[in-house]
Amino acid sequence: MSFETLGLSTELLRAVSEKGYGQPTPVQKQAIPIILEGRDILAGAQTGTGKTAGFTLPLLQRLHTSLQTPASGKAGPRSIRALVLTPTRELAAQVAESVVNYGKYLPLKSAVVFGGVKINPQIQRLRQGVDILVATPGRLLDHVSQGTVNLSNLEILVLDEADRMLDMGFIRDIRKILALLPASGKSGRQNLLFSATFSEEIKQLANGLLHSPAYIEVARRNTAAEIVTQVVHPVDRQRKRELLSYLIGSQDWKQVLVFTRTKHGANRLTQQLEQDGLSAVAIHGNKSQGARTKALHDFKQGKVRILVATDIAARGLDIDQLPHVVNYELPNVAEDYVHRIGRTGRAGNEGEAISLVCVDENKLLRSIEQMINRSITKVVIDGYEPDPSIKPEPISRGRSQQRSGNNKRPSFGKGAQAKNGNTRTSAYPQNQKSRRRTSRSRSAA
Repeated sequence: MSFETLGLSTELLRAVSEKGYGQPTPVQKQAIPIILEGRDILAGAQTGTGKTAGFTLPLLQRLHTSLQTPASGKAGPRSIRALVLTPTRELAAQVAESVVNYGKYLPLKSAVVFGGVKINPQIQRLRQGVDILVATPGRLLDHVSQGTVNLSNLEILVLDEADRMLDMGFIRDIRKILALLPASGKSGRQNLLFSATFSEEIKQLANGLLHSPAYIEVARRNTAAEIVTQVVHPVDRQRKRELLSYLIGSQDWKQVLVFTRTKHGANRLTQQLEQDGLSAVAIHGNKSQGARTKALHDFKQGKVRILVATDIAARGLDIDQLPHVVNYELPNVAEDYVHRIGRTGRAGNEGEAISLVCVDENKLLRSIEQMINRSITKVVIDGYEPDPSIKPEPISRGRSQQRSGNNKRPSFGKGAQAKNGNTRTSAYPQNQKSRRRTSRSRSAA
C-alpha cells in the first residue's frame, strides 16, 4: 500500500514525497482513512510508529477541504479549528514542526504554545489568527485566562501521548480545557486520542470524550519495538559511570542517549562524563527552554556525543537513526522503560537499548520484564562483575539521594511529581494563580 491509496490530496502527497516517505506505517494505514471519514479514534501504538503523521496528515486535509467551502463570506481573523494537546514542550515543538512540513503547500496557519518561554510572542502570533494550535495544557490555560485563545470554533481535538499527560498530573487541566470546547458527536467536534499505553484512566477518559470511536492498536500494549536489541549489564552502583564510559569509548559510540531518574543525577553524570573526556550535555525540567533546545540541537548535529536526560525525553524526542539508548538508572515506573528505549529503533531502523542494573534495581527489572512479557538478556562485562556481598539499598526518588546510600526524605521541586510504585502525587494549590504556575511547571517536566 502507498500513500496515494489513502485518499490524501495532491498537496499532502507532494509534502510526504519530499520527506522521503515510502510506504505508510501500520498506524498510518489504519488511522488516516478513518480520520478522513470524520470519525473519532482511540489509537494505541508504541513509540516510533509514525503516529504523528497518522493524525497530522488527515487533520490538514479535513481543515483544507472545509476551508475551500466556507459557510459565509465574512472576513476576519482565523479562528482555531484544530487543537493538539501534548504533555511536553519537546513533543509540542516536534508536532508543530510536522504540521508545518506536511502542510507547506496548504493555505493553513499554525502556532505552538508551551511554557518556559515568554508568553508575549505567542500572544502576538495568536492575534494574527491560526487554524491549528499545538499546545501543552498549562500554557494553553494561561492563554485562556488572558483571553488570547478562543476555542469556541474548534472542529478537531487531538490528545497526543494521553497516557503521559495523565501520568504527569494533567487530568484536571484537560477537564478544564474540555469544558471550554464546543459539543462533540455525530455532527460536532472530532476527537482523536493517541496513547502509547492503555490504562483504566485512559479508558475512562476515552469513554467520556469519544463518540463511537474506531479502535486501533498496531502493537500489543506496553511492548517494546521488536527491532530494538535489549540487554542488561549487571554492575555495582558505584561502578556504573565507569562502565558507561568504558562502553562508549571501547565501542566508539558516536551518539548515545542516557537516562537517569533525577535532574540532579543527570547534571552529576554529565559532569563526570566530561571529566572522562566524553562530550555530554544534560536535558531536564530545570533547564530553560533555550538550554533544552540548544542541547537537543547540538546532540542531533553531532556536536556532543552524549545526551543525558530524565524522563522528560522518554516521549516526543524524534532523533533520526539514534543507535544507542542507555538506562543508566531504571525508571521507577515500568511503562517508562518502553518509552525510553522507543527513542531508538524508529522508522524501521535498528537500535540497541542497554540497561546498567545494580542490586538496588532488581525489583524494578523484574517489573519491567513482567510488563513486556520477556526476559532481557543479561551480559556481565569482564572486569565489571558485581560484588555479591553488596546489599541492596532503597532507591531515593528525590534530589536528596546521597551516593553513600544515606538516604534522606526525598525533596521535590515546585511542580514536580513524586513517584511511588504505581502511585503519583502532585500538589494542587488552592488559588488560581498558584495553580496556573504549577501547571506551567508540569508542562516543563
